[in-house]
Amino acid sequence: MAVPKRKVTPMRRGNRRSHDALKSPTYVEDKESGELRRPHHIDLKSGKYRGRQILAEADEG
Repeated sequence: MAVPKRKVTPMRRGNRRSHDALKSPTYVEDKESGELRRPHHIDLKSGKYRGRQILAEADEG
């Protein structure tokens, strides 16, 4: 049985693949420290999340 050679047009194929591109990660500025961090993540430097102390502060040295 014959099968159409180009069943899917390049436009339709491109529209389907448009969501496959890698997106750059989002960062937000922390209100207290002013450093960049991922949204909905703990600030590892201060150990705070949404204003509450979750982890002990990291010692630098």
